[in-house]
Amino acid sequence: MNVNQQAHMTSPYRQPQPALQGYAQPGYGGPPTQYAPYNGPNPGYQQGPTPAGPVRPPPNSGPPPVSASQGYSQYTQGDVQNGPPTMSSQPHRPPVSQSYLPGSQPAYHQHYGAPHTGMQQMTNQMSGMQVSAPPPAVSGYAPHSSNPQTSVSFSGAPSFTPHSISSQQNSPAASLTHGQPPSQSPFPGSPSLSQSPFPGAPPPVSQPQYSSAPPASSQPHYPGAHPLPASQAQFPGAPPPPSQSSPFHAPPSSFAPPAGAPRQPGVQPMQAPPHSQYLTGPPLPHQPMQGPQLSQQNHAAPGMQGPPAQPAPPGQGQGVQPQQNGAFGQMSGPQPGYGGSYPGPQNYGAQPPPPAAPPQKRLDPDSIPSPIQVIEDDQANRSSEPFTTGVRGQAPPLVTTNFQVKDQGNASPSYIRCTAYNFPCTSDMAKQSQVPLAAVIKPLATLPLDEAPPYIVDHGETGPIRCNRCKAYMCPFMQFIEGGRRFQCGFCSCVTEVPPHYFQHLDHTGKRVDCYDRPELSMGTCEFTATVDYCKNNKIPQPPAFIFLIDVSYNAVKSGLVDLICAEMKTLLDYLPRESSEADSCIRVGFVTYNKVLHFYNVKSSLAQPQMMVVSDVADMFVPLLDGFLVNVNESRAVINSLLDQIPEMFADTRETETVFAPVIQAGLEALKAADCAGKLFIFHSSLPIAEAPGKLKNREDKKLVGTDKEKTLFQPQTSFFGNLAKECVAQGCCVDLFLFPNQYVDVATLGVVPSQTGGSVYKYTCFQVPSDGDRFLNDLRRDVQKQVGFDAVMRVRTSTGIRATDFFGDFYMSNTTDVELAGLDCDKAVTVEFRHDDKLSEESGALMQCAVLYTSCSGQRRLRVHNLSVNCCTQLADLYRNCDTDTLINFFAKYAYRSILNSPTKTVRDTLINQSAQILSCYRKNCASPSSAGQLILPECMKLLPVYLNCVLKSDILQPGADISLDDRAYLRQLVTSMDVAESHVFFYPRLLPLQKLDVEGDSLPTAVRASEERLSKGGLYLLENGLHLFLWVGANVQQELLQSVFNTPSFGQIDPSMTNLPVLDNPYSRRLRAIIESFRAQRPRYMKLMLVKQDDKLELIFKHFLVEDKSMSGGASYVDFLCHMHKEIRQLLS
Repeated sequence: MNVNQQAHMTSPYRQPQPALQGYAQPGYGGPPTQYAPYNGPNPGYQQGPTPAGPVRPPPNSGPPPVSASQGYSQYTQGDVQNGPPTMSSQPHRPPVSQSYLPGSQPAYHQHYGAPHTGMQQMTNQMSGMQVSAPPPAVSGYAPHSSNPQTSVSFSGAPSFTPHSISSQQNSPAASLTHGQPPSQSPFPGSPSLSQSPFPGAPPPVSQPQYSSAPPASSQPHYPGAHPLPASQAQFPGAPPPPSQSSPFHAPPSSFAPPAGAPRQPGVQPMQAPPHSQYLTGPPLPHQPMQGPQLSQQNHAAPGMQGPPAQPAPPGQGQGVQPQQNGAFGQMSGPQPGYGGSYPGPQNYGAQPPPPAAPPQKRLDPDSIPSPIQVIEDDQANRSSEPFTTGVRGQAPPLVTTNFQVKDQGNASPSYIRCTAYNFPCTSDMAKQSQVPLAAVIKPLATLPLDEAPPYIVDHGETGPIRCNRCKAYMCPFMQFIEGGRRFQCGFCSCVTEVPPHYFQHLDHTGKRVDCYDRPELSMGTCEFTATVDYCKNNKIPQPPAFIFLIDVSYNAVKSGLVDLICAEMKTLLDYLPRESSEADSCIRVGFVTYNKVLHFYNVKSSLAQPQMMVVSDVADMFVPLLDGFLVNVNESRAVINSLLDQIPEMFADTRETETVFAPVIQAGLEALKAADCAGKLFIFHSSLPIAEAPGKLKNREDKKLVGTDKEKTLFQPQTSFFGNLAKECVAQGCCVDLFLFPNQYVDVATLGVVPSQTGGSVYKYTCFQVPSDGDRFLNDLRRDVQKQVGFDAVMRVRTSTGIRATDFFGDFYMSNTTDVELAGLDCDKAVTVEFRHDDKLSEESGALMQCAVLYTSCSGQRRLRVHNLSVNCCTQLADLYRNCDTDTLINFFAKYAYRSILNSPTKTVRDTLINQSAQILSCYRKNCASPSSAGQLILPECMKLLPVYLNCVLKSDILQPGADISLDDRAYLRQLVTSMDVAESHVFFYPRLLPLQKLDVEGDSLPTAVRASEERLSKGGLYLLENGLHLFLWVGANVQQELLQSVFNTPSFGQIDPSMTNLPVLDNPYSRRLRAIIESFRAQRPRYMKLMLVKQDDKLELIFKHFLVEDKSMSGGASYVDFLCHMHKEIRQLLS
């Protein structure tokens, strides 16, 4: 999404594009190769052949028999209430929940009327149902099953009632009920998903055609309308196809008997384990109800057609307002920008439905899981105490929470975050859950100021102590034995002799007595000084060099870029990276300018003036001088300043428009080879390199390929030349950072190959203009030059027996399957590593991982940084789902998807993501959640935000582009996300939106963020939105005059200048506080965010709305509400 446009330009978003047609995927063979397909029902559940007579369920597990609809309930009005059933004792509450309102809650003893462990959301759903008594007021979370979970019920009722809670097990659960009209569909035209429910065949995923218009609700339902393959009923235990009625098929609300059904004698209250019963096929509707109105417990069949429930009279059946995660809020009516409601299942094999129901309330966004509420709760509960890393398998606070870390043997979450902190013991269990096992590692991460950097350990000439077999480095996982004379490796169990100089006695617990004096034995992260054995060619490396290569073609000079760079460079060279103990930086610098030819500069300190040498033979690049090209800044200060003054003058009148690119990289590489050192190239480039030279490119921008099978070629490099060049750069330790200033297509997908494979960065400033973009560029350049960086790095991840690292994502090069090679590794770069089982893991020993990075520091010292982490292992799926990190999961999914589009159509990639996520959630529903109506969507507590975040990935410009986003911008964003850490990817996909009208100018606290949706914006409000790359200030049309005066120094909305990129510096508390917040946001992010001012109803507002990710997008992406409904449909398909 390119927002580097001025207010006068047309918006990059035009009319909405037609929605992408349904998600059928003929050419795609299932989930990604590293995951096995969905294995069908839990093996513990065996369904026998369909009996020939009426079915009577076994005690304790089966649903009640299906009897004909009865006209009257056997219960008197006093027996049944439409609110939650009462309980005998108050359940335990999790820390994040509301207080319960007073009210007695007697025990609930119905035999089969409620879902197991009380996930009964009493919705008044049946036609004309009257509420007979007000329910007890109960709100918030309820503890109930062995695994915390959130449930959302999609059924046919417009009315909402509070949750009923019963405490049969011991963990918190959140439960939400949503009324849904069965006759509306946000996905018109979606074909019914045919599916083979036998093991090993993942169902095809159909992605919705997102449309906000509800279809005609009088669509006939007749037998055979959507036939399913015959194979579906070809094996014992298969439910009958939906197109034929079956008296033996359980209705959707199979845990609630039809009203009036007699109780089975001898049936006990359900106590079966949570995974013992689930719906095994698409639910069949009841026959149309006749006779008087019925009271019904739990949920109506989602497919049931009928008029909406009557609202209860005031004071009856209202309970408390529905809420989510403890957020009390009024129910809202239909809001703009959302699609229709979730459809009930098709009325297979039943009679045509009665006339369409009148319009009903859509799913209330306030009653589905809110990212803001989860973030706020985590901040409130986990920011006050330090996070100590001594406990194995402990999930850290969210990335959005400010917390202090105390390293007690496992690496800080700043360095490593895992998708799960309970790894499955077996590969079968991992395949069943489909939860990716991965870690996002940021080896040189910058720690907060209140945390100490890693200790540096020097073992002298012998170097670090290592395991003899697997070569793991000494760490807290090593067990000393035989009085301290040997140690057993925690990774491979090999026993190694302790060198005499390292020997120490053990105490009574078996620990060395010097354990807490040695960082490598007591800390999760430490750094070793490496010996000459760890150096290339067994030679101590030279200090690295920085080479600045400046495009001086017509475009670069005319835009003022060359002037700006040269002026900034004079002061920037004082801030080159250095060791904290050194007064001056050891880094040497060199300068090159170029257009069609290259100009090298001799800036030797003994010269009075710099000397230029021109190399016009770009086909065979060489460096024309050795002495005087790379110099110490302090020694050659005068000559360098003279050069920087002269460059803009020398090229002020240039008419050369063509540029080369590959020879520029070759020149820097040759200079580093000649100096025998590693280093970094800073290339400032403005146009597509079309001049005759190696690596010449042509313009291949073709919007017609977008959305076709050939779209993937647009993300692949034009030529293999740059891949080979990158390989040479890595071998030398030559990292490339590229600053692009294009006015048109420059083929970022090809130009970015060398930066991405050398561990470098790409910065892009479209239509660069000094007044509006100069600040952003200079701040990016300063940070890029000054930040901590390691050169000529090699990273290896070792694991304990049972798992191994199999796949890697990020900006690096790999010449083999284990070593990640980075010519440069800076403090912003993250590498994502995926693990697979190669044997069984044990619950006792857990799983261990050690990330070791060997690199050259900015002073030329060879170092070894080691991060260690241990996680738990589990044999129960519930334990796996209890300890996952959704933000890390989304980071992994995004990187997996963005790499996949190099080889697969974007539609296939989107389908794969939806399919895998649906399998993750359906496995939880099937094996861990309490039995409940199929109309409920049940999510694990720690994954309840997976749908909203996944939808943000699916709607991103890379996977679902809008009409006006350029191919270059998509390639740029794809490369950017590849090396993001979890905190960056979180705010990138779900931006932070702050209401500034609630700003406390006296305190330090920020106002509570609001959800990224247009309906959260108030006309009288001022909102700040950031996503790590862009910063918007949205101004409502009705903002108070004094607020406008405080911020913009004008009392009138019409007089605000929409082109301003910095707020005026005003001497009032509000202005000072707002500018401080903006600066703090910028300081938190690796890239400088230019402020864009957006006035309500201004043309720039379309760009701003693109980042309101809970709403439907212009490019056809679903709203959060619609996507949640779609995910529910996918999960039900997998469960059936």
